[in-house]
Amino acid sequence: MVHLLLCMIYVAFISLGLPDSLLGSAWPVMHAELGVPLSYAGIISFTISVCTIISSLMSEWVNKKLGTGLVTALSVLLTAAALFGFSVAEGFIDLCLIAVPYGLGAGSVDAALNNYVALHYSARHMNWLHCFWGVGAAVGPYVMGAYLTGGMGWQGGYRCIALIQIILTVFLFISLPIWKGRSSSAEAAKDRRIHRLSDIVRIRGAIHILIAFLGYAALEATAGMWASSYFVLAKGVSKEVAAGYASMFYIGITGGRFLSGFVAGRVGDRNMVRIGLGVILFGILLLLIPVGVHQLALAALILIGCGCAPIYPSIIHSTPVNFGSENSQALVGIQMAFAHIGSACMPPLFGLIARNIDIRIYPFFLLFFGLLTVVTTEKLNRIQRRKA
Repeated sequence: MVHLLLCMIYVAFISLGLPDSLLGSAWPVMHAELGVPLSYAGIISFTISVCTIISSLMSEWVNKKLGTGLVTALSVLLTAAALFGFSVAEGFIDLCLIAVPYGLGAGSVDAALNNYVALHYSARHMNWLHCFWGVGAAVGPYVMGAYLTGGMGWQGGYRCIALIQIILTVFLFISLPIWKGRSSSAEAAKDRRIHRLSDIVRIRGAIHILIAFLGYAALEATAGMWASSYFVLAKGVSKEVAAGYASMFYIGITGGRFLSGFVAGRVGDRNMVRIGLGVILFGILLLLIPVGVHQLALAALILIGCGCAPIYPSIIHSTPVNFGSENSQALVGIQMAFAHIGSACMPPLFGLIARNIDIRIYPFFLLFFGLLTVVTTEKLNRIQRRKA
C-alpha cells in the first residue's frame, strides 16, 4: 500500500507540471484568436500567481480540515475544471475569471504534497518527485503543440490535459483510504491552533528561509524567462537557436534533480543546497566572461539549471527538521507563497531594468539573487548549529 501511495504521489507531481507551460506555448495562437495584445498573457499569469499565493498561505488551515489526500484530490479536480474552462472560454475576461480557481487549486495541492513528502519520504524521493514535475512541465507544451499542428486548436490541447487531470482525480479519490492510513503528525494534531503569519516569522530562522526562497525563485524564473532574449540581444545568437538554448536551462533542472536523487540521502539537504548554489554562482561567473563564444554562455546556462535542481526540493525536505513537524505545513505553505512572489514579480522587474538600462545586466541580476540566497541559507545554518 505504501508503494502504491508513493506511485500516486509521483503521478500527482507530473500532473502539477502538466498545466504550468500550457499558457506560454498556446498564447501566440490564443491572443490572435481572442483579439487581445500579446502582453495580456501577463494578466492571466499574474492572476494565477496571486491566487496560488493566497491558497499557499491558507494551506495549513485547509490541510488540517481535510487532510492531504482529500486536499490533493479536490485541488486536482479544481485544476481539471479550470483547464476545461479554458478550453471553452469565449473571451479574455472568461480566461481571467477561470484563472482564479486554477491558481487556488495549484497552490493548495503543491503545499500539501510537498509537506507530506518532506514528513514521510527521503530526500531522494523529494528530488525525483520534483524531477517528475519537470517531466510534466516539458510534456505539456508537446501536447499543446500536437493539437495546434493537428488543426484541433488550443482548445483541444487544454481539453486533453483536463481529461488527464480528471482521470488522475478519479484515482486520487479511490486512493483516499491509503492516505488516511498514513496521516502525518501535523494532520493528526487537529486540535492544534492554526499558525498565523506573525507566529511563523517569529520562529528563529524562519524569515531567513522565506527570503532565501524568494531569492531562489526569482533567480530561477528570471534565468529561464530571459535566457533567450539575452542570447539574441547580448550574444548575437539567432532567435531560432536561442529558443533551443533557453530550453537547455530547464533540461539542466530536470536532469539535475534526477541525478540529485542518487546522492541527496548521503550528502544531506544542507550540503545539497550549498553545492547547488556553488554551481549556480560558477555558471553566472561564466556568463560574465566577456567573450563572443556563445557556446560558453550556453554551458553557463546549463550549469545554472543544474545548480538550481537540488535547491527547491532540499529546502522543502529540510523544513520539518529545521522547524519541527508541527510547524512544517504552515512554513511550507508560506515558503511557496514567497517563492511565487519571487517568480511572479522579479522577471517583470528585470524586463523594466533591461529596457531602461541594458539586457547585459542579466548575469548581475542573477548574481544578486544568488548571493542573497547564499547569505540567508548560511545564516539559517548558523542558527541551526547553535540550536544543536
